Amino acid sequence: MKVIVSDCDHESMQIEKDVLAEAGLDFTHMAARTEDEVIAQCKGGNIILNQYGKFDDRVFTALPEVKQIVRYGVGVDNVDLEAATRHGVQVCNVPDYGMHEVSDHALALMMALIRKIPATVSHTRNREWDFRKMAPIRRISEMTVGVLGVGRIGGLFAKKALPLCKEVLVHDLNRTDLEAKIPGVKQVSLEELLSKSDVVSVHCPLSDETRNLIDADKLKSMKQGAILINTARGGIIDEEALADQLEAGALGGAGLDCISSEPIDKTSRLLDMDNVFITPHMAYYSEESSAELKRKVAEEAVRFAKGEPVHYPVNQL
Repeated sequence: MKVIVSDCDHESMQIEKDVLAEAGLDFTHMAARTEDEVIAQCKGGNIILNQYGKFDDRVFTALPEVKQIVRYGVGVDNVDLEAATRHGVQVCNVPDYGMHEVSDHALALMMALIRKIPATVSHTRNREWDFRKMAPIRRISEMTVGVLGVGRIGGLFAKKALPLCKEVLVHDLNRTDLEAKIPGVKQVSLEELLSKSDVVSVHCPLSDETRNLIDADKLKSMKQGAILINTARGGIIDEEALADQLEAGALGGAGLDCISSEPIDKTSRLLDMDNVFITPHMAYYSEESSAELKRKVAEEAVRFAKGEPVHYPVNQL
C-alpha cells in the first residue's frame, strides 16, 4: 500500500520512517491542509497519516484509493466520519499517547489560577512585596472541581484532582457509569456541575453535539468567581461570551490551551486579561509523548497495511 503523510509540522519524521521501513513501507511527505491541497497532493495514496488536512465527502470522492486515515492526535474533527464510513475509509487516532501530559497541564492551569502564580511573579518582578494585592485566594482543599467529559484524559484528571479538593463532580454526555469507573467522584447533570463547581475542566471531544456547548447561558449559570479550564478543543466554549463574563467579574479566570481559531486572533480580548492564561495548544506535548505519538501512528498504519486489526478505530465499517 502507498502511504502519504498529508501534512505534519514535526521537525523530524525519523520515527515513522523507521517503523514503516521495518514493514517494507515508505511514505511521501506532503503539505496539504485545505481540501483542494489534499485532493491535489494525496492522489494514489491508500493510507494517509494526517495532522490538520481536511477530509470530507468531496475529498473522499476525489480520492477513491484512500482506505485508511490515521490522525496524529486524539481529536478527529477535521475528518468527516460519516463520509469516511460511507466511502469505506477506516479512520484511526491515537487516544492514549498524551493522557498524563494533558491532565497535568489542566491541573497546572487550575493551580496557577487558584494561587495566582503568574500575577504574583509579575508583582515581585516589579520590585513589589505585598501579598494582599493577590487577595482573595481560596483554599484548594475546600473547593469543588467539575470535570466535563470523562474519557481517558478527563478520567485521569478527575483522579488527580480527588486528593486535592473537597469534591469532584463529573458529567459525560455519553456515559452513566462514572461513579463506578472512578470511585470518589459524584456524577451530576451538566447544570448542577456548572452551578456548584469552583473549577470546571473541559475534556470532551469537539462534535456537532459539543460545539458551543458552553455558551453564554451556560457561562452565566456558573458559580460566581468560578475558573474555567479547556485543554480539549476550541469551539466547545463560546469565547466571546467567556470574555463577556470575565469582564463582568462573574468568573474568576480561565485557562485555555485551545482556541476556536488557531493561532489566536491578536485582537482577542482574552489576551489582555490578567486572569486568563492561554497556552499555544501544547498540553499534549512532552518529548516522551511526541515520540510515542509518532510511533503509534506509524504502527497503526502498518497493522492496516498487513490486514491486521487496528488498535484505535474511530469509525465502524
